[in-house]
Amino acid sequence: MSDISVKLKRLKKEKSIRSRSKQVKDAWSKIDQESGLSTKEKLEQLLNLQREAPSPMSKKLQKKEFEPVSREPFEFIKNSYSLDTRYGQIKIGSGLDITSEILTCLSKETEFQNIDLSTALFLDLETTGLSGGTGVIPFLIGLGYYRDDKFWVMQYFLNEIGEEEGMLTDLTQFLKDMDFQSIVTYNGKVFDIPLLETRFIINRLPFPLNGLPHLDFLFPARRLWSHKYENCRLYNLALELVMTGRTEDIPSAEIPWRYFQYIQTGNYDLVEPIIYHNAEDILSLLGVIIMGASIVSEDMDICTADGMDYFGAGKIMESFGDKDKSLHFFRKALAGNPSEGVMLSVKRRLSVSHKKNKDWDEAVKLWKEMSSIEIVTQDALFSYRELAMFYEHREKDYGEARRTAEEGMVASFSISAYYENDFRYRLERLKQKIKKQQEKKG
Repeated sequence: MSDISVKLKRLKKEKSIRSRSKQVKDAWSKIDQESGLSTKEKLEQLLNLQREAPSPMSKKLQKKEFEPVSREPFEFIKNSYSLDTRYGQIKIGSGLDITSEILTCLSKETEFQNIDLSTALFLDLETTGLSGGTGVIPFLIGLGYYRDDKFWVMQYFLNEIGEEEGMLTDLTQFLKDMDFQSIVTYNGKVFDIPLLETRFIINRLPFPLNGLPHLDFLFPARRLWSHKYENCRLYNLALELVMTGRTEDIPSAEIPWRYFQYIQTGNYDLVEPIIYHNAEDILSLLGVIIMGASIVSEDMDICTADGMDYFGAGKIMESFGDKDKSLHFFRKALAGNPSEGVMLSVKRRLSVSHKKNKDWDEAVKLWKEMSSIEIVTQDALFSYRELAMFYEHREKDYGEARRTAEEGMVASFSISAYYENDFRYRLERLKQKIKKQQEKKG
């Protein structure tokens, strides 16, 4: 068991999270989507439902004897990890080795050119709803950061909904004292930051994170691994890449229910798994970023990349606008024996580069390889079209262009109306060119 797993174990009394009954989940989703209801009104509807038809989980929790803990309006939980602590297969301190150049590539924000993760704020929220909106409250604010040769995970937890302003005021002072220079999230540009800013506005407080450069790692993660893994959920990537050994995640729909039950009963066992889950998300985000940065920077001391990973790195550099570096990774991907779909995509990108450089032999070689596969794909149809254009316009070999266009048209049937129409139009033009060519010879 890793050092961090031992340290987090005291936070996690529930080792396996039972799924909520479908009735309660569906009911909460329906209540959460209703417009015009305050958080208090949503809570009352959910609690009324529980009193009318309690689920097996709620029955079990109600039967459990516990002493409601005395509650401050809000509290914070703070844990630290030395830089040589291992989380899965990475060291916590490896995040400090990520250069500003790599952060700039991943974020596509030039403001990262002069900063690194030593002054970054990692942020993750747990909220009373999943759909956003002014009625959704972040009751748990997870913060991660490097300071004093350690990585800290600090969490603000709201014990009383009516005390949100006090918690945000305290958070404002903390952020001011820490003077973070950037933000790191996972889907934070869409969810966490807009939601948190809304809560500051509602509480008539200035938002202290405005204007900071923001690395939302969801987007580079999708470029790096969407072709390799079934999904790019942070939890899944932490298991696959960092090898954290995280136990089963809490279903998202269950988190608001657990918090509202805690508000009603004071049973801390309900929210303890959420606090653990949030802390793990902060550490998982750091771990996944370290793995991604190691691939893009080709620092194989941290991980062993394969052709699929190099294809993702090529897409990162392609998106960033570094053509030479993207081609470098695409060539490494091709040599790394990736899946057939990725291989075709790589060959397509390389062929376009060869065409621009007028390296016709290499381009034609790739187009022929792509058009010879048994299962027709969009990339194969692309190669037929490129070959037909090459023979028609570059070689003036109208017969070969016509043969290639005919093969492409047949291959495009029931697959792509665009390519089918393109080949039909091309064939009509080639027939006229061949006819004129024959008339000249005659």
